[in-house]
Amino acid sequence: MNNFAGDKKVGHSILHNLEQKLVKWGTPRIPKYIETWTLTYMTGIWSIGVLVFGYLAQFNIHWLWGISGMIVLQYITDLFDGAVGRHRNTGLIKWGYYADHFLDYIFMSCLLISYSFFIPDKFGILFFLMMIYGGFMVNSFIHFAATNNFEISYFGFGPTEGRIGFITVNTMMIIFGKVFLSQFLPHLLAVAFIALCVVVYRNQKILWEVDMRNKKK
Repeated sequence: MNNFAGDKKVGHSILHNLEQKLVKWGTPRIPKYIETWTLTYMTGIWSIGVLVFGYLAQFNIHWLWGISGMIVLQYITDLFDGAVGRHRNTGLIKWGYYADHFLDYIFMSCLLISYSFFIPDKFGILFFLMMIYGGFMVNSFIHFAATNNFEISYFGFGPTEGRIGFITVNTMMIIFGKVFLSQFLPHLLAVAFIALCVVVYRNQKILWEVDMRNKKK
C-alpha cells in the first residue's frame, strides 16, 4: 500500500490540541540515544509494572498509585514514539503502526488483569469490558483497511481520556475502597457498549454509501 496512512489519525479527542503543543515542544528535547523504537518497546516494561503493582494492591490498595504511575509513563512514551520517528525521519512507519498498537493492546490487557487480582468479578465484568475494548480496536483496524482512515477517537473521547479515566478510578478506589470499582464497572460497560454500537452503525453506513457510489460509477 503506497499511500499507507496508519501514522495519520483522523478524529480529534478533547485534549488533542493540548497534546500537539506538548509534542511540538518536547520532541526536539528528547535525547538522541532514545529512539522511536525505544519508546515503543517501553510499553512492555510499563505492562509488567502494571501487573506487579496490581498483584501488590491485593495486600495494600495504595499500590494503585503505582498502576497510575505506569499509565502516566505509558502515555508519555506512546505520545512521543511516533513523533520522534517523524522528527528524525526514522522511516519505521508500518513497523510503528504494528508494534505501537499491538503493545497498546497488551498494556490494556495487563491493566484489566491487574484489577482481577484484587477485585471479585463474579459476573465477568472485566472480561466483557475487555471484549468491548477489543471491539473498538477491531472496528478501528477494519475501518482503516476499508478507507485508509485511522480513527481511534470517538465522540471526543480517545486513549488519553481513557487513561485519565483509569487514573481517576484508581484514585477513587484508594479513597473509597475496592468496592467502588465493582459498582462503577457495570455502568462503564453499559456506556461503552452503547458507544460501540453507535460507532459500528455509523461506520457500516458510511461504507455502504461508498459502495453504492462506486457501483453507480
